[in-house]
Amino acid sequence: MIITKNIKMADVIHMNYFTLSVLNRFGIELGFGDKSVQDVCKEYNVDSDFFLEIVNAFVNKDYFPKKNLQNFPVKLITDYLQKTHDFYHKLKVPEIEQLIEDMVESCYAQKDNMVLLKKFFNDYKKELANHTQREEDVVFPYTIAIEKAFNSEKPDDSVFVLMETYSIDIFKNEHDNIEEKLFDLKNIIIKYLPRPKDHKLCNKLLHQLFNLEQDLNDHSRIEEKVLVPKIREMEKSIIKRFTKG
Repeated sequence: MIITKNIKMADVIHMNYFTLSVLNRFGIELGFGDKSVQDVCKEYNVDSDFFLEIVNAFVNKDYFPKKNLQNFPVKLITDYLQKTHDFYHKLKVPEIEQLIEDMVESCYAQKDNMVLLKKFFNDYKKELANHTQREEDVVFPYTIAIEKAFNSEKPDDSVFVLMETYSIDIFKNEHDNIEEKLFDLKNIIIKYLPRPKDHKLCNKLLHQLFNLEQDLNDHSRIEEKVLVPKIREMEKSIIKRFTKG
């Protein structure tokens, strides 16, 4: 089912409760009653077309935004992705770290297995940080430069130099699957750790890991189905309009 402007915002959450984190990144708070997506977006000064592109890509893995890709700025997309990075590093990762610490302190007399778990997650935390930092340092500035050139009557020569060494397809091909190691981390807990004293704490940790894994999958899908095709079309247009031969 495709989410449209006239659907009640509350029904969007009922369709997929993971959209709560999407609303949070747009600054939309609960308590909107029976208002439609369009009405809530207007109330919060959110571009409703952009919101729909994001939320549909988020809830439907087969969704491809073929229409209106050029109707909202790249800056909107990268700002949203930046907020998602902040959500990971400032909220989700610290929550998981604290749960692991709580398990170390209260669930096991033998700490050897937990040392392995902590090391594995610390390594993953560094990999996630490197992944998001590269996007913020390389990918996002590139996409903004491409959009600027696309909207310019005469792009700066620097953008053509940049395009000779980088493209959005390079990003797509290099886009590493950082969700796979979360699967390995879950397996350590499910298969190899001894029975914890506090099963509720262990289940809560697993729930948070599954939640983060799903969110990362949705985040990657937005990049690959919204950002990548948009920039690819801009690159093609720039080459066609401004290069000879």
